[in-house]
Amino acid sequence: MKRTAQIALLTLTGLGLLHSALFTDLYLRYVKEGLRPLLIVSGVLLLLLGLAHAAFDHDTGEKKDHAHGHDHSTAPRIAWLLFLPALSLLLYAPPALGAYTAAHAGRETVNQQKGFAALPATSPLPMTLTDFTTRVQQDKQRAIKGRTVEMTGFVTPGQGGAWDLTRIIFTCCAADAQTVKIRMYGTPAPPANTWLAVTGTWHTQGALGTKSAAAALDVHSTRPIAQPVNAFTDDLPLTPTR
Repeated sequence: MKRTAQIALLTLTGLGLLHSALFTDLYLRYVKEGLRPLLIVSGVLLLLLGLAHAAFDHDTGEKKDHAHGHDHSTAPRIAWLLFLPALSLLLYAPPALGAYTAAHAGRETVNQQKGFAALPATSPLPMTLTDFTTRVQQDKQRAIKGRTVEMTGFVTPGQGGAWDLTRIIFTCCAADAQTVKIRMYGTPAPPANTWLAVTGTWHTQGALGTKSAAAALDVHSTRPIAQPVNAFTDDLPLTPTR
């Protein structure tokens, strides 16, 4: 790889980061929202570095003055492969994680919670998938019993026509993603990756308030929704506005 190609790679990578983090919301497919400033700074630095190399490139003079008898201006040929991810940020961003990833992932282990506040009287009660699982398996008061709740997520098909309402949660980025899934009963599986708002009541299976309780819902109704801008959280509000 010649010096000009190295400069082009730096410039393209910088532009790709700026395109995904500054001018679009594509970065939210791969990292949490809080990392946006760091991505923008990284993109600016890479772009400036590429432009600086182009402006002060004295490659020919460096070769003449070199006393070692070999050329340091080239890199291994395999380095050309680095252009692929750089160009993808500009031309075709890799798809976000979805049902395929969730189907091959285990269910998130919810943290132990010692106490629970009283649930609001709202019906249906908006809940995150994590809160629902925690209430079902740990709340000794069984406050979730008989309550109609509403949760949102995307569809992950299972075996034999079963399906889960799913959220993929980033701690930092896609590399550390965890999956929380609630098994749905009483309605056929919609197409994979369909985003839904689902209302229903806890599906009686196991002892409510213990780990034997199933993280499952008897579905009363479903409503298609647009994918949230920041889909890789499990926080309220359930559908952030664009």
